[in-house]
Amino acid sequence: MKIPVLLSGLLILSSCQDAGQIQSMIKPADQAGQLDEATIVSGLKEALNVGIKNAVKLTTKPDCFLNNASIKIPIPVELKEWEDKLRAVGLSGQVNDFLYAMNCAADMASAKSGDIFMDAVSKMTVQDANNILKGQSDAATVYLEKATRKSLYDLFAPIITQAMNEQGVTKLYNSLIEKYNAIPLVKPITFNLADYVNNKALDGIFYLLAQEEAKIRKDPAARVTDLLKKVFGS
Repeated sequence: MKIPVLLSGLLILSSCQDAGQIQSMIKPADQAGQLDEATIVSGLKEALNVGIKNAVKLTTKPDCFLNNASIKIPIPVELKEWEDKLRAVGLSGQVNDFLYAMNCAADMASAKSGDIFMDAVSKMTVQDANNILKGQSDAATVYLEKATRKSLYDLFAPIITQAMNEQGVTKLYNSLIEKYNAIPLVKPITFNLADYVNNKALDGIFYLLAQEEAKIRKDPAARVTDLLKKVFGS
């Protein structure tokens, strides 16, 4: 997995306490002096943008959610009894199709997240940047989740609904619910499936961002632009 530079300078910068200390740890811009704070923040934003592009690309690979145990969307725990009874009456194939289709819907929605992430990065303040640079291993992810989760949820809602329809999730779910509710003595199922898939898709994206951020804090990756080389060293 290659996520080149999501916060690639954080290893160098995370222990700094203020802008002066940050600058003292950065490669000089030239022999005359050191980089100014604006350049440092620009470099951090560029690192975030490159990392986001690659992370989003990763989540949109075919069957990304289904094939990654850490972000795979399971049958909701609220529907565990529903799943067990359906499998017991010979409907395991349809339950598996339902599981596959839910994860495909998450793949489809994830492709649309990049612009909202980029907008959040563009609005990052100097204070935000300093907090990230001095923060924990997931400080950038926490910042991005706080800044974007509601907007991403609202963006994903119609996409998830459309994707679930295209993948046959809604039709299959309703069919399975009907079959389940026809089983004698069971409690009828009501469950907001679209909300569940939406939140699980978001959880998966932020999980991957946190994983990649933690890796790069421990093992800085390639600096692929002139600005990143200028700020973080070549």
